[in-house]
Amino acid sequence: VKVFGKWHEIPRQQVAYGDEGLKYTFSGITLPAKPWTPLLNDIRNLLFEVTGFRYNFVLVNRYRNGNDHIGEHRDGEKELDKNIPIASLSLGQKRTFVVKHGDARKKGPDKRDIPSVKIDLEHGSLLLMNPPTNEYWYHSLPPRKSAPGVRINMTFRKINIL
Repeated sequence: VKVFGKWHEIPRQQVAYGDEGLKYTFSGITLPAKPWTPLLNDIRNLLFEVTGFRYNFVLVNRYRNGNDHIGEHRDGEKELDKNIPIASLSLGQKRTFVVKHGDARKKGPDKRDIPSVKIDLEHGSLLLMNPPTNEYWYHSLPPRKSAPGVRINMTFRKINIL
């Protein structure tokens, strides 16, 4: 991934699935969607029943152990439908998801004292990041040496074709 103009190895494994022709571009990487597997399509249909939102894309992240992580970021890619929440399904190892307000990251007099929110995502957890979360809040999954197991995270999204 490209972070602040420098290329870094992705500290997790990723694959994307979705409707034909969809792709997702972030941090200088473009992931074309593979065709839906029957299992992922079943999960997508279950999410529709639970949330009422029809997703057309899923990014699957595999965190091999507590060293794998994702740094603070916002999902602000132009192809994301900003009116539909991102649905994040966690399987496997429990990990702590951290949400930090953008104003708490600022330097100098613009910095605000807003505490981070930490959410333990257990096996089977479903987290919805409703709009406008990604406009104001950064999120991350920090490294955790005390979390040795594998974690699979599926982030279902609505992608608009540009």
